[in-house]
Amino acid sequence: MPIRELLLVLCTAAVVTYLATGAVRLLALRFGAVAIPRDRDVHVEPIPRLGGVGMYIGMVVGLLFAQQLPALTRGFGFGSPDVHAALVAGAVIVLVGVIDDRWGLDALTKFVGQVTAAGVLVVMGVSWFIIYNPFGGDGGSTIILDQIQSGLFTVAIAVATINAMNFVDGLDGLAAGLGLIAALAILIFSIGLLHDQGGDASVYPPAMIAAALAGACLGFLPHNFNPARIFMGDSGSMLIGLMLAAISTSASGRIPLTAYGTRDLVGLLAPLLLVGAVMFIPMLDMLLAVIRRTKAGVSPFSPDKMHLHHRLLQIGHTHRRVVLVIYLWVSVLAFGAVGSSLLNRQLVVVLVAAGLVIALFFTAVPSLIDRKQQRR
Repeated sequence: MPIRELLLVLCTAAVVTYLATGAVRLLALRFGAVAIPRDRDVHVEPIPRLGGVGMYIGMVVGLLFAQQLPALTRGFGFGSPDVHAALVAGAVIVLVGVIDDRWGLDALTKFVGQVTAAGVLVVMGVSWFIIYNPFGGDGGSTIILDQIQSGLFTVAIAVATINAMNFVDGLDGLAAGLGLIAALAILIFSIGLLHDQGGDASVYPPAMIAAALAGACLGFLPHNFNPARIFMGDSGSMLIGLMLAAISTSASGRIPLTAYGTRDLVGLLAPLLLVGAVMFIPMLDMLLAVIRRTKAGVSPFSPDKMHLHHRLLQIGHTHRRVVLVIYLWVSVLAFGAVGSSLLNRQLVVVLVAAGLVIALFFTAVPSLIDRKQQRR
């Protein structure tokens, strides 16, 4: 298995992203792509953005490097379009993000850009074409999607993931850290697939994209963790969301029924469940924001200061601790989903339960301290 080569891709993407982001920061300052503090923002000084450009450069170099490696180069053959489709779609979403970061885009135009990027994936051959239905027949059945159904489902998953990551990008290091956790979780899942499939080269693409995305997020974090010297902007947050959708979609077609059996629901639905687990916190935050704003009679895309990270700040967490608490919650859910398809289920349940208790404790720490002080 090309685990060492995947680690090389990750490290290459990290180093290139780290170096490129420094140059992008200077470019953003000259270009005028600077985030001016608003009422809903946490930062108080103007910060350059466009960090997503540096991340994309890191991913491109990492994947080009992968094409030169002895084992991973096989993942570019056999007519597999996944890596090239991810890079082209990524270029589209980064371009949309750059325009928004510099000049600003209205919600509808940005949405059209997101659909276009997702559509590129579909047109280039990356889509959900098979879904396992656990309620169909004895032990479940396989739903084969036609071209239109496959395209619509893939675009819906991609746009939802893009917006969830975009919504959660409100604190220094938050989106980059969540992207890193998500990419590592999917990378581990892909490596598990490689093992199950005997190193089948058709499983390489999602693993390579996940490794490159993890490296890009890792390389960007030193620039972005509190106090941030540059923001990733929409060019970065939307890139992460799109890549996560591309990876899970790519992985979805690599799981044959014979590998797990129709009764193994977690194994068969792992790509979809994994994306749901990784994105549960961001998507919950997005859903609550849409409900909250709709009830208030304003646009679902209008900004406010009631996101999850804002609420955690309000109950007494510091900026860095909010980010670490959200990291913890997402890590428990993401690696719990991965573990359920790779390890003993009873052990995974115990570990996830313990992780949730620990996460809940650290989330409630400020409230517990306040109550203790009030009693005194």
